[in-house]
Amino acid sequence: MQCSVCNKNPSLKKLQTPKGEVSICGECLGRLEAMKEQKHLTVRLSRDPSTKNLTIIPRLSKTSANSIIKRSGLPAPSEIRAHLDEYVIGQFDAKKVLSVAVYNHYKRVNYTNSDDNNERVELGKSNVLMLGPTGSGKTLVARTLARALDVPFASADATSLLSGGGRGLEEKVIIPLAQACNYDSKKAERGIIYIDEIDKISKRGHNHALGESIQQSLLKIIEGTVSTIMVQGEKRSIQIDTSNILFIVGGAFVGIEDQVLMRFGGGASVGEVKTTNELLKEVTPSDIIKFGLIPEFVGRLPVIVTLDELDHSALIKILTEPKNALVKQYKKKFALDGIDLEFDKQSLVTIADMALKLKTGARGLRTVMEESMLDIMYNAPSETNLNRITITSDVITKSGKATFQYIEAAAATKLDELLPKRPRGKAAP
Repeated sequence: MQCSVCNKNPSLKKLQTPKGEVSICGECLGRLEAMKEQKHLTVRLSRDPSTKNLTIIPRLSKTSANSIIKRSGLPAPSEIRAHLDEYVIGQFDAKKVLSVAVYNHYKRVNYTNSDDNNERVELGKSNVLMLGPTGSGKTLVARTLARALDVPFASADATSLLSGGGRGLEEKVIIPLAQACNYDSKKAERGIIYIDEIDKISKRGHNHALGESIQQSLLKIIEGTVSTIMVQGEKRSIQIDTSNILFIVGGAFVGIEDQVLMRFGGGASVGEVKTTNELLKEVTPSDIIKFGLIPEFVGRLPVIVTLDELDHSALIKILTEPKNALVKQYKKKFALDGIDLEFDKQSLVTIADMALKLKTGARGLRTVMEESMLDIMYNAPSETNLNRITITSDVITKSGKATFQYIEAAAATKLDELLPKRPRGKAAP
């Protein structure tokens, strides 16, 4: 009887397997035993449907695969999502997709840099394209992901690439990342770069040729190239390989929902068939290409994520719930001056109302608060014995003044009462 594996040599031994009894020769048995001795491998026999022969298949064991991840301290997708939840309100679907994409990207980086050469497979990058209205939190999400992974982060604006005529791409994209990690090339090569307003370099309008040229240049960096960067203030340079840098690009893509609408309702208007948020979730790579991004560029962005437009309820939550919420930031600023700052509920509703009218999403919240709080931030530090400030809706609309509460004079301790007494006429030491 011939060997069931190689089908060449005479059978030497019979083995019991989950698929039944198989015959194996001495040579194939030696290969099988050698593989089993490698602790990081598991071995299984698989039957070839065409030849009916058995094939020895070595696989990286689950323990070994997990060790590659554990050695790098890579958090699981659920842990990445939990970190995003601390800073980003809503956007549940987007946070889930991004958590998986980022996890897979850094798992790929760790695998590529590992010393495992068995059954080597080239894993593709998980670069991301984010669609969402202005102020929906695209930059915040990208920055928070970098914080969750403890990797350097840099952001660039695609409109600045247009204004520069497409020149200085490395200066505007790669150098900020190098600066973020003090020109440590190894750290930079594991970083995240976010490019905002990517829709502005589409081939639409009068920037057709320039937009395509910039996309081609960005494509080279995203695919992987070695950039030579001069270290600021020093007469030396470093080289950064962009192959393992995670690129996230984002844009509002205003009007792309109309392209999607044609597939669902023909001549119907947005809202009749689906809402804008629902239509954006249906965007496909072909829609992005039709919008004006070249196929090669879109092909390097396999993960497409949509961020929802922020409604009134989300804006109120953004004011108070995240770790870096605006209300928490203002309260901390005043606390450093010994002042307790309070916002009543209606004031938060009014801030959200005014921010919605600005149509700039979460950015509008900061705009409204900065304008409303300016006089208070100017005057409060000069007040004596000021203990508490209460902000009402009238303060936000500038139709009333904030309530200032002071410590009573009898309860206020004067500084000179805390100093040691000395006899008259005696000079201070």
